[in-house]
Amino acid sequence: MGSIVIGVDSSTQSTKAIAWDRQGKVLAEGRCDIPLSNPSLEKFEQNVEDWWNAFCVSCKELSNHIEMSEVDGLAISNQRETLAKLDKDGKAIYPATVWMDKRSVQEVEDLNSIMGEGKIHELTGRPKDPCPCLYRVLWMKNHEREIFDKVQCFADVQAFLVKRLSGEFNTGWISSDPHGMFDVVNKCWSKEILQQLEIDESRLPNSFKPGTNLGKVSKKAAEETGLKEGMPIFAAGGDGQLAGLGTNCTRSDRAYINLGTAVVSGVWSEEYKISKNWRTEIAAHGEGYILENVLLSGALMVNWFVDQFIPGDRKDSNFFFNLENEIKKIPIGSDGLILQPYTGGVMDPYWDPYARGVVAGLSISHTPYHIYRSILEGLTLDSVFRTQNIEKETNLNIKEYLAIGGGANSPAWVQMLADASGKDVLIADTVEASSLGAAMIAAYGAGWYGSIGEAAGNMSGKTRLITPNLENKSQYEDLIDIYQHVYDSNKKINKSLVKFAEKYK
Repeated sequence: MGSIVIGVDSSTQSTKAIAWDRQGKVLAEGRCDIPLSNPSLEKFEQNVEDWWNAFCVSCKELSNHIEMSEVDGLAISNQRETLAKLDKDGKAIYPATVWMDKRSVQEVEDLNSIMGEGKIHELTGRPKDPCPCLYRVLWMKNHEREIFDKVQCFADVQAFLVKRLSGEFNTGWISSDPHGMFDVVNKCWSKEILQQLEIDESRLPNSFKPGTNLGKVSKKAAEETGLKEGMPIFAAGGDGQLAGLGTNCTRSDRAYINLGTAVVSGVWSEEYKISKNWRTEIAAHGEGYILENVLLSGALMVNWFVDQFIPGDRKDSNFFFNLENEIKKIPIGSDGLILQPYTGGVMDPYWDPYARGVVAGLSISHTPYHIYRSILEGLTLDSVFRTQNIEKETNLNIKEYLAIGGGANSPAWVQMLADASGKDVLIADTVEASSLGAAMIAAYGAGWYGSIGEAAGNMSGKTRLITPNLENKSQYEDLIDIYQHVYDSNKKINKSLVKFAEKYK
């Protein structure tokens, strides 16, 4: 038995291959960026060969720093709701559509009308929204029928990579459930949904319980990646659920919150519960469910704003430190400025693809620093009231957040989260929680631990505590009351603007 497992995180913007030891300590890593194409307002696409290239580059870089003979296995964390259309050999016959893609808005309405309002939600845990893959499958059937008929496998990222590594179209439950075609209670592809899409299980990956051996790295793949021939690949999957596992959020009093490209938070529930206030997913360790909130704009919006409007290079080590010193001078509420960060639509609780960002209260007294603070406050207020919705509807008592992602390095942001929620915020000692979650599954699969939960308990690492300033909580509560009126007040206007832009593009 060796002393290393590899957690590969194939995310939207990059692939990271990270080696972990038995205590959850990083030993070495390799990284490679992944291009993203935005050919039109509603379309976001990637080339699957870029996924494979990034996987190969990151693993080869990793192999320069570790002894591959000591590696007992790997598992893959992947971006969710991103769909490849492959031939029998795993080659793309159409660009992969990314989770941000909005081309299938009409198909959402059509399919839910056919199956009955709420039926897809009941089966899959996914409310009406263009993010799940099934609607893009229907879009392809409606708009690209000749290509649709040629697709041999509608595959998630993990299934694509496992096919290249081992020759098999295999994946895990927690990669399948984001498709919106997976029965998350019975843990199988939904025949009712597949019938409406005119596909069968033979055109989807085989899906297995977390920790299952999906195959072994072939000789050819070993040569391309630097991995060891015969290395076992264990079923992992969606990066959101794996982030929860990587932070050991396997009980209902702790919610994880990933302050990353998007802001994703979730809490474990033993029982299957559905609501428009969250989406429901299979937990990464295969036991129970995650009730998850998703705010599509997170660090993506932060970085866009500073790149466009704040002088300097955000890659400079002092850039965000200086920026946070400026916003410390600005009071809660940004001197009467509030921002709704729905720049690419909104999921829970409104499920509205036409929602857009709104700035309210702007005056000539405001500076770019006021707007920057209002972005952080908008992201925070939204996260807090979503968590409050879960607590009210389920009677779960969430005592603390565990924060991961690049935004967890922002003292201002995490303090806002603590103050506005009145909850402790724990900062994980690694930002690579999704990779660590995959490594925990690999550690179980390799026989290091008797269960995935045991692996999480032994490998989750240390945390740093941020306590709330309760004197600020009442101000944030008043601000949340104002914030929650912004969406309804602008709903019709935003939809009209989107339709206008589509008409005259």
